[in-house]
Amino acid sequence: MTAMIHAEGVRKTYGHLEVLRGIDLTVAPGEVCCLLGPSGSGKSTFLRCVNHLETVTAGQLRVDGELVGYRRRGEKLHELRPSEIAARRRDIGMVFQRFNLFPHLTALGNVMEAPVRVLGETRAAARERARALLDRVGLADKADAYPAMLSGGQQQRVAIARALAMRPKLMLFDEPTSALDPELVGEVLDVMRALAADGMTMLVVTHEMGFAREVADTVVFMDGGVVVESGTPAQVLGDPQHDRTRAFLAKVL
Repeated sequence: MTAMIHAEGVRKTYGHLEVLRGIDLTVAPGEVCCLLGPSGSGKSTFLRCVNHLETVTAGQLRVDGELVGYRRRGEKLHELRPSEIAARRRDIGMVFQRFNLFPHLTALGNVMEAPVRVLGETRAAARERARALLDRVGLADKADAYPAMLSGGQQQRVAIARALAMRPKLMLFDEPTSALDPELVGEVLDVMRALAADGMTMLVVTHEMGFAREVADTVVFMDGGVVVESGTPAQVLGDPQHDRTRAFLAKVL
């Protein structure tokens, strides 16, 4: 079975600052992988590399068997054209800390926009699917509401529906609850739990330990731009082997 994400020796530098220092990571189709670690450990940078929002400095990164951002010709790698990168990125949904909704569009309009403009769907077909997706995230009654009329949790659920509208084979979540008030976190995590139950492949940067323990197939602890340890939630959260992991978990659990 082809891995959905396969990283080998992935490095990322900004000038003299090395943020990723050789990441090896594999995520199977249908798997939920949670990335944990302190701020500055490289989690979000790695996530952005998976979607080619950042280019890797060294190593190889593949999504569903295809090199991210590059094409191999013989022994050389050639960067893809922007149109080719955009075409591949359609298969990857991404949900950010901030919701990034279009303020001038309703919830329904936000979910419809990409299928119409990028995929060329008819407005009627896109509208029907958008309503179904809003229902899926528990917002069928908010289709005509503008982002300013929605709570943070509702806006994030619209953002998830918008990502799903592109029919992705992989969903990336970059701390999707960190900007939410505590009482709104649960409603977003419930939607993510449902996606996991439906078999969506998910790579999640999160500080929600309960979610990682309950939903993740694999938990990866990162620090200083490297994978310190990885395994099942029971292994990493319940019986960590590395001193750095134990110190981190002692502060957050």
